[in-house]
Amino acid sequence: MVNKALCVGINDYPYEGNDLNGCVNDAKAWADLLVDHYGFARDNVKLMLDAEATKANIMAYLESLVTGAKPGDMLVFTNSSHGTYVADTSGDEEKYDEAICPYDIPENLIIDDDLRELFAKLAEGVSLTVISDSCFSGTVTRAAVSEIIPGLKTPDDRRMRFLNPALMGRLVLQNPWKAKPKGKTKYPESKMKDVLLSGCTDKEYSYDALIGGTYHGAMTYFALQAIQEANYQITLQQLHKRLLFLLDNEGYNQHPELEGKTANKKKQIFA
Repeated sequence: MVNKALCVGINDYPYEGNDLNGCVNDAKAWADLLVDHYGFARDNVKLMLDAEATKANIMAYLESLVTGAKPGDMLVFTNSSHGTYVADTSGDEEKYDEAICPYDIPENLIIDDDLRELFAKLAEGVSLTVISDSCFSGTVTRAAVSEIIPGLKTPDDRRMRFLNPALMGRLVLQNPWKAKPKGKTKYPESKMKDVLLSGCTDKEYSYDALIGGTYHGAMTYFALQAIQEANYQITLQQLHKRLLFLLDNEGYNQHPELEGKTANKKKQIFA
């Protein structure tokens, strides 16, 4: 049995005013957690930060993890970065693909379907946990661009982990309230081989902020706190429930979502 992970964190972006503060800290914190408490060898945990975290590098490393895995192996992919969407208005209903923003945007977004198609190749008996601390909201065009860049000024320097597609020359949804994510119907939870914990719903933002004296994603910070408080013995379902409470209690209007087969949600995290 082999445990391997890829932890991505991107603070530095080519658009002026769009840099984040907590993503690199997130990636390093997840990597340290896996090594210090879940038996991952340091050499098997790849940190991919800022300029190294291009689409080609991320996808190539994930491909090597997936195709090289054998039954009993544990894989982890954590991503802290901006998120966005790619609008598709060619049909009768407005739909969109959710996307991760690698370092080399705008040409090289990582679409959710790219990841689902790759993860579908997982061999039976391989466990894959994906933690995505970014946002892909289909309704964020209701917010003014000036509110997204450089971020709402709050005492904790809170910033939204979202890049408006208009900034990248991409089509903005005409009616974001009615738009639907395309991947949800194409890849239902019952067919997912991975289990995904995401930072918020598709109607919300994930936040980057100064919390406890250090910049982090709010979801990542409180997930790490909850795992530690549980003495590192907690199921994904329990972690999800605890996150909903902690984020609400601290005034973050974001509600993490947990997707995957029910049996996988009930497993101990990273075990």
